[in-house]
Amino acid sequence: MKQAFKSLVAVLVIGALTLAAMHFTTSMQQERQRGRRGAGAGADGPVPVVAAQARIDDVPVWLEGVGTAKARNTVTVRAQVEGKILSIDFKEGQDVKKGDVLAHIDPVTYQAQYDQAVAKKALDEALLANSKRDLERYAKVGTLAVSQQQIDTQRALVAQQEAQVKSDQAAIDNVHAILGYTTVVAPIDGRTGIRQIDVGNIVRTSDTPIVTLTEVRPISVMFTLPQQQLPDINKARADKPLRVDALETGHKTVLDTGELQVVDNQVDQTTGTIRLKADFPNKDLQLWPGQFVNVRLLLRTLEQVVVIPTSAVQRGPDGTFVYVHWRREQGFHAPRHRRPAGRRRRCHLTGPERLRTSRHRRIRTAEGRRRGQGQRARRQDARGHRTAGRAAGRCDRLGARQRHRLHRTRCRAAAADTRRNR
Repeated sequence: MKQAFKSLVAVLVIGALTLAAMHFTTSMQQERQRGRRGAGAGADGPVPVVAAQARIDDVPVWLEGVGTAKARNTVTVRAQVEGKILSIDFKEGQDVKKGDVLAHIDPVTYQAQYDQAVAKKALDEALLANSKRDLERYAKVGTLAVSQQQIDTQRALVAQQEAQVKSDQAAIDNVHAILGYTTVVAPIDGRTGIRQIDVGNIVRTSDTPIVTLTEVRPISVMFTLPQQQLPDINKARADKPLRVDALETGHKTVLDTGELQVVDNQVDQTTGTIRLKADFPNKDLQLWPGQFVNVRLLLRTLEQVVVIPTSAVQRGPDGTFVYVHWRREQGFHAPRHRRPAGRRRRCHLTGPERLRTSRHRRIRTAEGRRRGQGQRARRQDARGHRTAGRAAGRCDRLGARQRHRLHRTRCRAAAADTRRNR
């Protein structure tokens, strides 16, 4: 009997320890869940924001691209005759006008050829004058002194010598032109580059050029835009000339402002872009041939629309949207249409929304309110569960004491019966 009693006590002790361990484990899990819920509530809770005021303004619509500055005219100045360079009459990087002298080539040989052509013409003119006098004499005496054949021959000789004089004049003009090539002049207004030859060298027509001239005032910029924007460009260009701005790399400073001149007659099938050309006055020489610049084309201007700071525009799965603040400090998720307005321009809304300034707001969406209600319900459920758990624990402890007392009473009664039977 004692052995059975000990076994029963051991079973009860083991059961009590097991219940205590289960209760401790459940409590720890509940604490972890409450910690997660608290962290989630903090993440989904109200977020403080700074509200800004929407206003009415004109918003330009820009098309942005990348281009390269290109000189309107580029001329490689070469010698047109062979000879020795006597002088270089320009400085590197100098602005020159059309007709300014750039270099001199030795003209001695070409001057001699010119003088020879002039002398040949003078000789032929003297022969022509003598032939004309002979023809006049033959015409006066007529056929009484000379035959008609001699008169006709003399008339043909005069015509031949007149043609020779004209040929001599053409030769003079040719040699004079060659002689003029010994003075190298600027063919356009522009800026000289680095000279390629020095004084004293012999130059030839197929040799190294003397210098390169580039016209930088005005200057052109070639840039590309996607072919999808071509219809809008052609439509806007039909109404008025389109303004084009050239900007530095950081899109902060406008280097110069010009006009769109040419839209290429075909699309580049490799890149799917269209080439465009704009001219700029370039008075301050902010643009240079070969320079890479950012270009923006003013397509149109949206007049008197509601604008907001660009930082207020958010992006979501359904596109761009903004949060609009109304009365009673209530906010809601408001999708709004956004048009391209440049990098540092403001976007505009499609309605007369108004945002208050210089005040901190807490914006909670409908989904956030539902989450908050669910979190409060879960917290209430958790508190009810903890209360019920404590009550159940007290009930379990009370039942164990009562069972222990009942067992002890039964053991005492059994021992009394045993003694009586003995």
